[in-house]
Amino acid sequence: MSKRVLVIGGGVVGLSTAYYAARRGAEVMVVERGGADRDGCSFGNAGFVVPSHFVPLAAPGIVGQALRWMGNPASPFYVRPRWDWDLLQWGWKFYRAATAAHVARCAPLLRDLNFASRTCYEEWAAEAGDGFGLVKKGLLLLCQTPRAWEEEGKLAVRACELGVPAEVLDARAAAQREPGVRMNIAGAVYFPKDCHLDPARLMAWLQPTLARSGVGFCWHTDVNGWRVDGRRLVAAVAGGREFAADEFVLCGGVWSAGLARKLGLAMPMQAGKGYSLTLPQPRHVPECCAILTEARVAVTPLGPRLRFGGTMELAGLSLEINPVRVRGIIHAVQRYYPDFSPADFADVPPWSGLRPCSPDGLPYLGRTARYTNLTIAAGHAMMGLSLGPISGKLVAALLAGEAPALDLALLSPDRYAR
Repeated sequence: MSKRVLVIGGGVVGLSTAYYAARRGAEVMVVERGGADRDGCSFGNAGFVVPSHFVPLAAPGIVGQALRWMGNPASPFYVRPRWDWDLLQWGWKFYRAATAAHVARCAPLLRDLNFASRTCYEEWAAEAGDGFGLVKKGLLLLCQTPRAWEEEGKLAVRACELGVPAEVLDARAAAQREPGVRMNIAGAVYFPKDCHLDPARLMAWLQPTLARSGVGFCWHTDVNGWRVDGRRLVAAVAGGREFAADEFVLCGGVWSAGLARKLGLAMPMQAGKGYSLTLPQPRHVPECCAILTEARVAVTPLGPRLRFGGTMELAGLSLEINPVRVRGIIHAVQRYYPDFSPADFADVPPWSGLRPCSPDGLPYLGRTARYTNLTIAAGHAMMGLSLGPISGKLVAALLAGEAPALDLALLSPDRYAR
């Protein structure tokens, strides 16, 4: 593929795209609004690679639950009250997508994408000498209440029907899987095919690997416009500078929606702010990653460190730390792991990142109908790291003129076109 490819966005999806496009012989340039030492969503996340996550964010029951949480700023899901027409439209589309039929359509595709991405990570780990800490020990969904355990047990049945192995464990069986950590739970569900890695180490491996492959980087470059000739893009514009290419790939995270709008494309998206806290010397380190189900908090062992991350806060493009949200994570940790206390988090700086969330909980992935040389790979929400490699691999195939290995119709970037 002897094409000049411009990748807009240097997160895990953008770097994955550059990786696979360069492997196919393309001349690739990555332009990124941050610096080489940036600390965006691809760095401070939970690091999960999760075939178990086959249910999209827009699912039955989530709207009612979100409304119940609205009055509690420390809840797992919170919308900062404000008048915002884009947010209202996004919310209406989210409400309409949150159906059982939608989940049934999406589940097989999300399963296949996650399993394919897991395979990519295994290949990368072999290439990197496991330089980013890929751990294949599964994931535990920890449930404090019998009701939550029962509901997650139903999910386990559905997972097995889809070919995603799952085991329902009572509290004693869960404790046997984590003998070094005291847990206050009613039961758990174990997903043996899930795994985790260190996101910052992954990005630190990918960037020099790409540079050695001939990929160019242009840092502190905020693309804010386009030069267009009919149905073809000629260049991306950043300030007074133009970046010409044969193919353009838009993977700018939550900022992708604004850039798409300048091309007349409708790609509804909201920034779902998440937080994480990483303990450098925790009193206990679990064997495998976990989710504190009712609190929606992720738990990731990162070698000797331990990361707790979660919450979904719709508050615009602000990275401002809301201490109430952070305290909510800390309190959740205490409830599930009673040996931990607020003192463990006293000097730990919180991190925040903006997840790009589409209304139907699916990424925008594929070519646009309006422009012959524009491909979108954005809107992965909490699944950016899990789906990053396969997204990049599929985009590289599209750039080479090949049919994708998976049917991407549900992910069409034109699905909200007027």
